[in-house]
Amino acid sequence: MPAKNTSNYLAACLDSILAQTYKNWELLVVDDHSTDHSLELLHEYAQQDARIQVFSNQDHGIIAALRLAYSQSKGQFITRMDSDDLMESNKLEQLQAQLEQAGKGYLAIGQVNYFAEGELGQGYKNYAQWLNGLTQEGQNFKEIYKECVIPSPCWMIYREDLESSRAFEPNRYPEDYDLCFRFYAQGLKILPSASILHQWRDYGTRTSRTHEHYANNQFIAIKTHYFKQLDYDPERTLVLWGAGKRAKAIAQALLGLEVPFRWLCNNPKKIGHQIYGLLVEDIMQLNQISRPQVLVSIASPDEQSLVCQELEKMGLIAAQDYFLFC
Repeated sequence: MPAKNTSNYLAACLDSILAQTYKNWELLVVDDHSTDHSLELLHEYAQQDARIQVFSNQDHGIIAALRLAYSQSKGQFITRMDSDDLMESNKLEQLQAQLEQAGKGYLAIGQVNYFAEGELGQGYKNYAQWLNGLTQEGQNFKEIYKECVIPSPCWMIYREDLESSRAFEPNRYPEDYDLCFRFYAQGLKILPSASILHQWRDYGTRTSRTHEHYANNQFIAIKTHYFKQLDYDPERTLVLWGAGKRAKAIAQALLGLEVPFRWLCNNPKKIGHQIYGLLVEDIMQLNQISRPQVLVSIASPDEQSLVCQELEKMGLIAAQDYFLFC
Protein backbone atom coordinates (compact mmCIF):
# COMPACT_ATOMS: atom_id res chain seq x y z
CA MET A 1 0.00 0.00 0.00
CA PRO A 2 1.55 3.32 -1.06
CA ALA A 3 0.70 6.29 1.18
CA LYS A 4 1.23 9.98 0.61
CA ASN A 5 -0.44 12.80 2.54
CA THR A 6 -3.58 10.81 3.34
CA SER A 7 -3.53 11.31 7.11
CA ASN A 8 -7.16 12.51 7.04
CA TYR A 9 -8.27 9.07 5.82
CA LEU A 10 -5.47 6.74 6.86
CA ALA A 11 -6.80 5.66 10.26
CA ALA A 12 -10.13 4.62 8.76
CA CYS A 13 -8.29 2.70 6.02
CA LEU A 14 -6.07 0.86 8.49
CA ASP A 15 -9.00 0.11 10.78
CA SER A 16 -10.84 -1.50 7.86
CA ILE A 17 -7.82 -3.76 7.30
CA LEU A 18 -7.58 -4.67 10.97
CA ALA A 19 -11.28 -5.59 10.89
CA GLN A 20 -10.81 -8.23 8.16
CA THR A 21 -12.40 -11.61 8.85
CA TYR A 22 -9.32 -13.19 7.20
CA LYS A 23 -6.53 -12.76 9.75
CA ASN A 24 -3.41 -14.23 8.12
CA TRP A 25 -2.25 -11.13 6.29
CA GLU A 26 0.75 -8.81 6.20
CA LEU A 27 0.49 -5.15 5.28
CA LEU A 28 3.54 -3.52 3.68
CA VAL A 29 3.04 0.25 3.67
CA VAL A 30 5.44 2.59 1.90
CA ASP A 31 5.24 6.26 2.78
CA ASP A 32 6.05 8.34 -0.31
CA HIS A 33 7.56 11.47 1.25
CA SER A 34 4.41 12.61 3.06
CA THR A 35 4.47 16.14 4.45
CA ASP A 36 1.53 15.60 6.81
CA HIS A 37 1.57 13.19 9.78
CA SER A 38 0.87 10.04 7.71
CA LEU A 39 4.22 8.45 8.55
CA GLU A 40 3.78 9.08 12.28
CA LEU A 41 0.31 7.53 12.17
CA LEU A 42 1.60 4.51 10.28
CA HIS A 43 4.28 3.88 12.88
CA GLU A 44 1.68 4.10 15.64
CA TYR A 45 -0.37 1.36 14.00
CA ALA A 46 2.73 -0.76 13.29
CA GLN A 47 3.67 -0.65 16.98
CA GLN A 48 0.21 -1.96 17.87
CA ASP A 49 0.11 -4.78 15.29
CA ALA A 50 3.17 -6.73 14.08
CA ARG A 51 1.42 -7.59 10.81
CA ILE A 52 1.90 -3.98 9.70
CA GLN A 53 5.35 -3.01 8.39
CA VAL A 54 6.22 0.55 7.41
CA PHE A 55 8.88 1.68 4.95
CA SER A 56 9.91 5.02 3.47
CA ASN A 57 10.23 5.41 -0.28
CA GLN A 58 13.83 6.17 -1.22
CA ASP A 59 12.69 7.02 -4.73
CA HIS A 60 9.54 8.92 -5.67
CA GLY A 61 6.11 7.91 -6.91
CA ILE A 62 3.59 5.10 -6.65
CA ILE A 63 5.48 2.63 -8.85
CA ALA A 64 8.65 2.87 -6.76
CA ALA A 65 6.56 2.52 -3.58
CA LEU A 66 4.83 -0.58 -4.95
CA ARG A 67 8.14 -2.14 -5.95
CA LEU A 68 9.56 -1.59 -2.48
CA ALA A 69 6.49 -3.01 -0.74
CA TYR A 70 6.39 -6.03 -3.04
CA SER A 71 10.10 -6.74 -2.48
CA GLN A 72 9.36 -7.08 1.23
CA SER A 73 6.30 -9.30 0.87
CA LYS A 74 6.22 -13.00 1.71
CA GLY A 75 2.66 -14.05 0.93
CA GLN A 76 1.48 -16.55 -1.67
CA PHE A 77 -1.42 -14.23 -2.51
CA ILE A 78 -0.80 -10.58 -3.40
CA THR A 79 -3.24 -7.69 -3.36
CA ARG A 80 -2.96 -3.91 -3.37
CA MET A 81 -4.69 -1.29 -1.24
CA ASP A 82 -4.98 2.51 -1.46
CA SER A 83 -4.41 4.46 1.73
CA ASP A 84 -7.51 6.65 1.40
CA ASP A 85 -10.02 3.83 0.77
CA LEU A 86 -11.87 1.26 2.85
CA MET A 87 -12.10 -2.53 2.68
CA GLU A 88 -15.32 -4.37 3.33
CA SER A 89 -14.65 -6.72 6.26
CA ASN A 90 -14.89 -9.89 4.12
CA LYS A 91 -12.75 -8.61 1.23
CA LEU A 92 -9.57 -10.60 1.84
CA GLU A 93 -11.48 -13.73 2.87
CA GLN A 94 -13.61 -13.76 -0.24
CA LEU A 95 -10.81 -12.99 -2.73
CA GLN A 96 -8.48 -15.56 -1.17
CA ALA A 97 -11.15 -18.28 -1.10
CA GLN A 98 -11.99 -17.70 -4.76
CA LEU A 99 -8.34 -17.93 -5.80
CA GLU A 100 -7.60 -20.99 -3.72
CA GLN A 101 -10.58 -22.80 -5.24
CA ALA A 102 -9.78 -21.74 -8.83
CA GLY A 103 -6.00 -22.22 -8.71
CA LYS A 104 -3.33 -20.38 -10.64
CA GLY A 105 -4.06 -18.57 -13.88
CA TYR A 106 -6.93 -16.60 -12.37
CA LEU A 107 -7.48 -13.08 -11.10
CA ALA A 108 -9.96 -12.53 -8.26
CA ILE A 109 -11.63 -9.12 -8.14
CA GLY A 110 -14.61 -7.57 -6.42
CA GLN A 111 -17.19 -4.94 -7.14
CA VAL A 112 -16.60 -1.39 -5.91
CA ASN A 113 -18.60 1.50 -4.52
CA TYR A 114 -17.60 5.14 -4.84
CA PHE A 115 -18.33 7.48 -1.95
CA ALA A 116 -17.55 11.09 -1.11
CA GLU A 117 -18.15 13.50 1.74
CA GLY A 118 -19.72 15.92 -0.72
CA GLU A 119 -21.70 15.19 -3.87
CA LEU A 120 -20.34 12.35 -5.96
CA GLY A 121 -20.03 13.18 -9.65
CA GLN A 122 -22.18 11.29 -12.15
CA GLY A 123 -19.08 10.23 -14.06
CA TYR A 124 -17.83 8.21 -11.10
CA LYS A 125 -21.25 6.64 -10.61
CA ASN A 126 -21.32 5.65 -14.28
CA TYR A 127 -17.79 4.23 -14.09
CA ALA A 128 -18.59 2.09 -11.06
CA GLN A 129 -21.82 0.84 -12.65
CA TRP A 130 -19.99 -0.10 -15.87
CA LEU A 131 -17.10 -1.71 -14.01
CA ASN A 132 -19.37 -3.70 -11.69
CA GLY A 133 -21.42 -4.91 -14.64
CA LEU A 134 -18.29 -6.39 -16.22
CA THR A 135 -17.14 -7.84 -12.90
CA GLN A 136 -20.52 -9.50 -12.34
CA GLU A 137 -19.88 -11.64 -15.43
CA GLY A 138 -16.07 -11.79 -15.26
CA GLN A 139 -15.98 -10.18 -18.72
CA ASN A 140 -13.75 -7.23 -17.80
CA PHE A 141 -11.14 -7.76 -20.50
CA LYS A 142 -13.81 -7.57 -23.19
CA GLU A 143 -13.80 -3.76 -22.90
CA ILE A 144 -10.21 -3.20 -21.83
CA TYR A 145 -9.54 -0.50 -24.43
CA LYS A 146 -12.42 1.62 -23.16
CA GLU A 147 -11.13 2.25 -19.64
CA CYS A 148 -9.22 0.51 -16.84
CA VAL A 149 -11.30 -2.63 -16.25
CA ILE A 150 -9.61 -3.89 -13.08
CA PRO A 151 -10.19 -1.79 -9.92
CA SER A 152 -6.62 -1.04 -8.85
CA PRO A 153 -7.16 -1.63 -5.10
CA CYS A 154 -9.57 -4.59 -5.43
CA TRP A 155 -7.79 -7.56 -6.97
CA MET A 156 -5.87 -10.57 -5.69
CA ILE A 157 -3.53 -12.89 -7.54
CA TYR A 158 -1.11 -15.77 -6.94
CA ARG A 159 2.44 -14.49 -6.56
CA GLU A 160 3.60 -16.67 -9.48
CA ASP A 161 1.00 -15.12 -11.80
CA LEU A 162 1.98 -11.62 -10.74
CA GLU A 163 5.62 -12.44 -11.43
CA SER A 164 4.68 -13.80 -14.87
CA SER A 165 2.88 -10.50 -15.51
CA ARG A 166 6.08 -8.58 -14.57
CA ALA A 167 4.59 -7.32 -11.29
CA PHE A 168 5.49 -3.64 -10.81
CA GLU A 169 8.54 -3.61 -13.09
CA PRO A 170 7.49 -1.33 -15.98
CA ASN A 171 7.92 2.35 -15.29
CA ARG A 172 4.75 3.27 -17.13
CA TYR A 173 1.80 5.32 -15.86
CA PRO A 174 -1.08 5.00 -15.20
CA GLU A 175 0.45 2.00 -13.43
CA ASP A 176 -2.88 0.30 -12.65
CA TYR A 177 -4.01 0.39 -16.29
CA ASP A 178 -0.62 -0.86 -17.47
CA LEU A 179 -0.80 -3.79 -15.04
CA CYS A 180 -4.33 -4.48 -16.23
CA PHE A 181 -3.05 -4.88 -19.79
CA ARG A 182 -0.26 -7.16 -18.61
CA PHE A 183 -2.80 -9.38 -16.82
CA TYR A 184 -4.70 -9.46 -20.13
CA ALA A 185 -1.56 -10.26 -22.11
CA GLN A 186 -0.76 -13.10 -19.71
CA GLY A 187 -4.10 -14.72 -20.50
CA LEU A 188 -5.37 -14.64 -16.92
CA LYS A 189 -9.04 -15.47 -16.43
CA ILE A 190 -11.21 -13.25 -14.24
CA LEU A 191 -13.35 -14.79 -11.52
CA PRO A 192 -16.84 -13.22 -11.55
CA SER A 193 -18.02 -11.46 -8.40
CA ALA A 194 -21.40 -10.16 -7.27
CA SER A 195 -20.05 -8.68 -4.02
CA ILE A 196 -19.03 -5.10 -3.28
CA LEU A 197 -15.69 -5.57 -1.53
CA HIS A 198 -14.11 -2.14 -1.77
CA GLN A 199 -15.17 1.41 -0.90
CA TRP A 200 -13.47 3.87 -3.24
CA ARG A 201 -13.17 7.37 -1.79
CA ASP A 202 -13.41 10.40 -4.06
CA TYR A 203 -12.14 13.86 -3.12
CA GLY A 204 -10.70 16.83 -4.93
CA THR A 205 -7.01 16.25 -4.24
CA ARG A 206 -6.93 12.52 -5.00
CA THR A 207 -3.86 11.59 -7.05
CA SER A 208 -5.85 10.23 -10.00
CA ARG A 209 -7.60 13.59 -10.25
CA THR A 210 -4.57 15.85 -10.00
CA HIS A 211 -1.38 14.14 -11.22
CA GLU A 212 -0.24 14.42 -14.85
CA HIS A 213 0.40 10.64 -14.88
CA TYR A 214 -3.36 10.13 -15.01
CA ALA A 215 -4.22 12.57 -17.78
CA ASN A 216 -6.20 11.38 -20.81
CA ASN A 217 -3.17 11.43 -23.12
CA GLN A 218 -1.44 8.90 -20.87
CA PHE A 219 -4.40 6.53 -21.14
CA ILE A 220 -4.44 6.83 -24.94
CA ALA A 221 -0.71 6.12 -25.12
CA ILE A 222 -1.18 2.91 -23.12
CA LYS A 223 -4.21 1.81 -25.15
CA THR A 224 -2.52 2.23 -28.52
CA HIS A 225 0.76 0.73 -27.28
CA TYR A 226 -0.91 -2.48 -26.14
CA PHE A 227 -3.34 -2.64 -29.04
CA LYS A 228 -0.43 -2.71 -31.48
CA GLN A 229 1.29 -5.34 -29.36
CA LEU A 230 -1.67 -7.61 -28.53
CA ASP A 231 -4.62 -7.26 -30.91
CA TYR A 232 -3.59 -5.42 -34.06
CA ASP A 233 -3.56 -7.59 -37.17
CA PRO A 234 -1.40 -5.96 -39.87
CA GLU A 235 -2.97 -8.26 -42.47
CA ARG A 236 -6.32 -6.49 -42.00
CA THR A 237 -7.38 -2.89 -42.64
CA LEU A 238 -7.54 -0.87 -39.44
CA VAL A 239 -10.36 1.67 -39.27
CA LEU A 240 -10.74 4.55 -36.82
CA TRP A 241 -14.44 5.44 -36.39
CA GLY A 242 -14.93 8.96 -35.05
CA ALA A 243 -13.34 12.37 -35.55
CA GLY A 244 -13.82 14.12 -32.22
CA LYS A 245 -11.13 15.31 -29.82
CA ARG A 246 -10.36 11.85 -28.46
CA ALA A 247 -10.35 10.25 -31.90
CA LYS A 248 -7.83 12.86 -33.03
CA ALA A 249 -5.58 11.98 -30.08
CA ILE A 250 -5.87 8.28 -30.98
CA ALA A 251 -5.02 9.11 -34.60
CA GLN A 252 -1.88 10.97 -33.49
CA ALA A 253 -0.85 8.04 -31.30
CA LEU A 254 -1.34 5.54 -34.15
CA LEU A 255 0.67 7.73 -36.50
CA GLY A 256 3.43 7.93 -33.89
CA LEU A 257 3.45 4.11 -33.70
CA GLU A 258 3.51 3.91 -37.52
CA VAL A 259 0.25 1.94 -37.58
CA PRO A 260 -1.60 2.61 -40.86
CA PHE A 261 -5.37 3.14 -40.71
CA ARG A 262 -8.33 4.55 -42.58
CA TRP A 263 -10.26 7.33 -40.87
CA LEU A 264 -14.05 7.21 -41.12
CA CYS A 265 -16.84 9.21 -39.52
CA ASN A 266 -20.43 10.35 -40.06
CA ASN A 267 -19.85 14.06 -39.43
CA PRO A 268 -20.49 15.90 -42.73
CA LYS A 269 -18.34 18.82 -41.57
CA LYS A 270 -15.28 16.57 -41.45
CA ILE A 271 -15.91 14.09 -44.25
CA GLY A 272 -13.72 14.86 -47.25
CA HIS A 273 -11.28 16.97 -45.24
CA GLN A 274 -7.75 16.08 -44.22
CA ILE A 275 -6.62 15.88 -40.59
CA TYR A 276 -2.93 15.23 -39.87
CA GLY A 277 -2.51 14.57 -43.59
CA LEU A 278 -5.17 11.83 -43.66
CA LEU A 279 -8.45 11.97 -45.57
CA VAL A 280 -11.52 11.56 -43.38
CA GLU A 281 -13.99 9.37 -45.28
CA ASP A 282 -17.71 8.69 -45.00
CA ILE A 283 -18.51 5.83 -42.64
CA MET A 284 -20.43 4.15 -45.47
CA GLN A 285 -17.03 3.18 -46.87
CA LEU A 286 -16.81 0.59 -44.11
CA ASN A 287 -19.12 -1.67 -46.11
CA GLN A 288 -16.49 -1.83 -48.84
CA ILE A 289 -13.68 -3.03 -46.57
CA SER A 290 -13.17 -6.77 -46.22
CA ARG A 291 -12.57 -8.02 -42.64
CA PRO A 292 -11.76 -4.66 -41.05
CA GLN A 293 -10.55 -4.09 -37.51
CA VAL A 294 -12.42 -1.10 -36.10
CA LEU A 295 -11.49 1.23 -33.28
CA VAL A 296 -14.65 2.98 -32.11
CA SER A 297 -14.02 6.42 -30.60
CA ILE A 298 -17.43 8.00 -29.99
CA ALA A 299 -18.23 9.87 -26.78
CA SER A 300 -21.95 9.26 -26.41
CA PRO A 301 -22.82 5.92 -24.71
CA ASP A 302 -26.06 5.74 -26.69
CA GLU A 303 -24.21 6.23 -29.97
CA GLN A 304 -21.63 3.65 -28.90
CA SER A 305 -24.41 1.10 -28.45
CA LEU A 306 -25.86 1.88 -31.88
CA VAL A 307 -22.43 1.60 -33.51
CA CYS A 308 -21.82 -1.77 -31.83
CA GLN A 309 -25.18 -3.01 -33.08
CA GLU A 310 -24.32 -1.95 -36.63
CA LEU A 311 -20.90 -3.61 -36.48
CA GLU A 312 -22.41 -6.84 -35.18
CA LYS A 313 -24.95 -6.80 -38.03
CA MET A 314 -21.89 -6.80 -40.30
CA GLY A 315 -20.68 -9.95 -38.55
CA LEU A 316 -17.95 -8.22 -36.56
CA ILE A 317 -17.21 -9.52 -33.05
CA ALA A 318 -16.44 -7.36 -30.02
CA ALA A 319 -12.85 -7.54 -28.72
CA GLN A 320 -11.84 -9.38 -31.86
CA ASP A 321 -12.98 -7.32 -34.84
CA TYR A 322 -13.98 -4.09 -33.12
CA PHE A 323 -12.75 -2.37 -29.95
CA LEU A 324 -14.24 0.48 -27.91
CA PHE A 325 -11.58 3.19 -27.61
CA CYS A 326 -13.94 5.62 -25.86
